[in-house]
Amino acid sequence: MSRRSRSVLAVAALLIAGLAGCGSSAMNGNGSGGARAMGVGGRPGVGGNGGSTVVVGGSGCPLFTADDAWNIDVTGAAVDAAQTAKVAALVGAVNIHPDFGVGYGIPFNVVPASQPPVQVTFDGYPDESDPGPYPFPDVSVARVEGTDDPRNCSGDCHLLAVQMGTCMLYEGYACHYANGWVCSNGAVWDLKKKSYGQRPDGWTSVDAAGLPVYAGLARYEEVMAGEITHAIRFTLKCTSDSEIPPATHHAVPGGCDPTKGPPMGLRVRLKSSYDGTALAPEAQVFVRAMKKYGMILADNGSNFFFQSEDSPSWSDGVQDLKKIPASAFEAVVSP
Repeated sequence: MSRRSRSVLAVAALLIAGLAGCGSSAMNGNGSGGARAMGVGGRPGVGGNGGSTVVVGGSGCPLFTADDAWNIDVTGAAVDAAQTAKVAALVGAVNIHPDFGVGYGIPFNVVPASQPPVQVTFDGYPDESDPGPYPFPDVSVARVEGTDDPRNCSGDCHLLAVQMGTCMLYEGYACHYANGWVCSNGAVWDLKKKSYGQRPDGWTSVDAAGLPVYAGLARYEEVMAGEITHAIRFTLKCTSDSEIPPATHHAVPGGCDPTKGPPMGLRVRLKSSYDGTALAPEAQVFVRAMKKYGMILADNGSNFFFQSEDSPSWSDGVQDLKKIPASAFEAVVSP
């Protein structure tokens, strides 16, 4: 899926975001979990011993609780042999694919605590949407996935906003602006609490699995700091008619035999035996995260595509991730 980035008018908010917030700021390079680590190019890392919940990017907010599914270390989790075989049969001989880079990815907006809330019209799944208002940015600066002009967007068109101070996350799917924000559906998350249980069982979110999109995005700043401290979201073309935690919703795309797909919420982990030392330093940051936190099946899409922040600063080094075969991953038992 080709996505073009919106001009980075809202990025200035990231530079001041550490001035306010409800959690420890990562702007000084110190994580909440302990000693500093050296990052890409000798830069100081965010630190942490697994379960660090500080979001690198300046919101000053945690990424849910330290024991949240997105933050737990699954290095020692048991292998789910049946799901590993099912995924292998489904995808065949493919390599993983970074669905982001210069000019595409999923952007997010950091807004101040004083951001005025606005009404949002939900025209797709209003019955499974958290009601507004949402503190979405003005259309002149808002960054929406897949478009330079939020008045004209087709596709997923995710609109994500992290509010400083309150540490609330507001997400919309299939959003555009037409005399106000219009989205297919929306979800609100409290980043200070555990994510699982915040949405009713059976509800979707702006992801088919009922998960927060923002949680599964690698951010440019944390990669440059040398450590991603959470799982990453990924997609498969076919999924079953069931879900496992942390997912709350399942989806079976047209033409998909649900008996041949894994459940939404499945976690895969890069095998410890995979040697990524020949990859670019940026890619090695992802390799370490995929071994420690894994990837969570969040939506339907191309097989083993995984998503990250839309940033103009990504280097070609992340393209080295395309060299990793899907067969280097194994499904693990859900914690």
